[in-house]
Amino acid sequence: MKYPRSPKDQVGGLVYLGRMLDKIRLMAAGELHPELHANLGKGFDERIMTFLGVDYDAIRTRTLHGGTDEEVLEWCCQKGKRPNAEQIEIWNAFMVKRGWNDDLSETLIRRKKESSFENRDDIQTMFAYIDADEGRA
Repeated sequence: MKYPRSPKDQVGGLVYLGRMLDKIRLMAAGELHPELHANLGKGFDERIMTFLGVDYDAIRTRTLHGGTDEEVLEWCCQKGKRPNAEQIEIWNAFMVKRGWNDDLSETLIRRKKESSFENRDDIQTMFAYIDADEGRA
């Protein structure tokens, strides 16, 4: 079973989108790590879809149709919204800080405890937690 790429990795300048596309492809191939199945299309997936103005089932279908990450992003921009440079900057800044002094802080604390990371002071955000939990940090 496999994990998708880091949520910090960018596609078209956007953080997280590539991770969601990986999850879609890995799930279809029967290779997605089971702990990620329950949240497909939810949480951060839902956030990026709302940001781009597309539906999860539609982006899933388009992704599985084939093509590069950039081609899927272009499809999203045509079907939904095309963010400008400032909107992308705000999106990225918002997402990379999720879990740090916001409504996800308690979730981050709980997940760190569940994963025996309570002493990892370097894990201050959900993105950092995901990377640590999946063995990248």
